[in-house]
Amino acid sequence: MTRKLSAELFGTFWLVFGGCGSAVLAAGFPGLGIGFLGVALAFGLTVLTMAFAVGGISGGHFNPAVSLGLAVAGRFSFAELLPYWVAQVVGGFIAALVLYVIASGAPDFVAGGFASNGYGDLSPGKYSLLACLVTEIVLTAFFLMVILGSTAKSAPAGFAPIAIGLALTLIHLVSIPVTNTSVNPARSTAVAFFAETGAPGQLWLFWVAPLVGGALGGLIWKTLLAGKDD
Repeated sequence: MTRKLSAELFGTFWLVFGGCGSAVLAAGFPGLGIGFLGVALAFGLTVLTMAFAVGGISGGHFNPAVSLGLAVAGRFSFAELLPYWVAQVVGGFIAALVLYVIASGAPDFVAGGFASNGYGDLSPGKYSLLACLVTEIVLTAFFLMVILGSTAKSAPAGFAPIAIGLALTLIHLVSIPVTNTSVNPARSTAVAFFAETGAPGQLWLFWVAPLVGGALGGLIWKTLLAGKDD
């Protein structure tokens, strides 16, 4: 179990450090900024690389909503759910702390939103709470269906991390303007407390919506899409 939890901790660290780091350090860098397209790709690459690196140890969840969705679909034990969540949140928080230490070394550093998620005034596009709730539920549900489908026994072997990484990239391309993209409570929690906004007060939505979406995706897969060997 120690190996599994370590893999989840390091995997979630990489997701937050690489994904949120790309937003904080590189997205708006004068003359060399990668923009939101680059940030979307960075998040996808973090999952792709760590799924190949440690997915064979822990399953490569790096996300409490993914762990819940896999449990609902019968692919993961509910008994291991809480330890996985703790490892994921701790890994994400450590990554955010390291990122803050690095980012604050710039002479003109202002934490601002610090890659946090939000609705209303804290939404990049000022989207409503309902719009953000629906966005996070729908995208997390489909993320789970991609994960479950690409890791099914009937799927081509060895390609799951690529499909999952590309799915997360697509999710970010759709939802960065809406919520700044969560679909992952650990990622949202990690950076919220470093932001100089009201992000912690809105954090509840970025636990509730991804968890509901993850459970919904797992249920849809289990009841409608899974084959007898999946």
